Amino acid sequence: MRHHWLFLGACGWVLLILVFVTKFISHRAVDEYEERDGGQIPTVSGNTTGKFQTLTGGKPDSQKPDQQRDQSSAATTMSEWDSIVETRLQLLLAVCKNSSLRNLTHIPISKFVLDRIFVCDKHNILFCQTPKVGNTQWKKVLIALNGAFSGVEEIPENLVHDHEKNGLPRLSSLTPQEITHRLKTYFKFFIVRDPFERLISAFNDKFIKNPRFEPWYRHDIAPIIIRKYRRSHRDSDLRASGLHFEDFVRYLGDVEGRRRLDRQFGEHVIHWMTYAELCAPCDIHYDVIGHHETLERDAAHILRRAGIEGLVSYPAIPPGITRYNKTKIERHFSGISKRDIRRLYARYQGDFHLFGYPTPDFLLN
Repeated sequence: MRHHWLFLGACGWVLLILVFVTKFISHRAVDEYEERDGGQIPTVSGNTTGKFQTLTGGKPDSQKPDQQRDQSSAATTMSEWDSIVETRLQLLLAVCKNSSLRNLTHIPISKFVLDRIFVCDKHNILFCQTPKVGNTQWKKVLIALNGAFSGVEEIPENLVHDHEKNGLPRLSSLTPQEITHRLKTYFKFFIVRDPFERLISAFNDKFIKNPRFEPWYRHDIAPIIIRKYRRSHRDSDLRASGLHFEDFVRYLGDVEGRRRLDRQFGEHVIHWMTYAELCAPCDIHYDVIGHHETLERDAAHILRRAGIEGLVSYPAIPPGITRYNKTKIERHFSGISKRDIRRLYARYQGDFHLFGYPTPDFLLN
């Protein structure tokens, strides 16, 4: 009898260990995605306006359609998503024509913009990089398409961001004639997300977690921002205290002061530049603008539209990781003055309007 109870006890411990290991693996998958792309922790999402839901795909990702639907229903769904993508482009065109927002939306196609656009000549694709919206994964897709790797899962993380070795040329590396040809004929796309949520992701990724071990954000950029924008500080405490989100918001909302600092910071600032500054969407005709909030469906749509859906797959997305997180935004902006938030919104207002994101009245009013 004693051996019987010992056996049952051992079985119970094995079951508990299996449950723990399963949960650990699940949470680790989410953490790894966040480290690669700066994704947010999947907590309860806030409500969004009907306009935003229409432009980004309607229902939340958690309400996925039944995967067992017949082919005719699936075809209807693809047609509906084509309509959603077209609606986004029509909104973009309308906002680009708005003269009152012109200084926020029209950016010359400079070398800086061309540096952001990666080229896949093998399949006639141009991808504009907008940091903090899953760009690492799209780079993997393009690298795999070039043929050096059989799948995205085989590509080392350090290779993706090594632009000397990853085999992805930038559009700026080509001649003017080659650039013009590709802009006119290639399939072009980029991805966006709620502008304020993207700023939170950039702040956490570069100044708090820093998973890619880029010390210049904490040791060089942060102290300069603190000296200029923290109301009270001691030089001896600059590195120890670290950058606060409030300091970051003041810096981004200061038009003239930020421009002077940005020239000093160089290309490190691409992680919080506007989508308009990065990709010039009013001056380059993009075929698809995907949304981080509906990335699973947009990724499938982009692969299909680009004619590569049978050649490569977009990496798996942890459930809920792309969901809009109003609670997280409110938490980061709590305690920041309305004046500083309004100045920040004034800078990113063009991005909110261009891509159908609702004005964050819950922060502004």
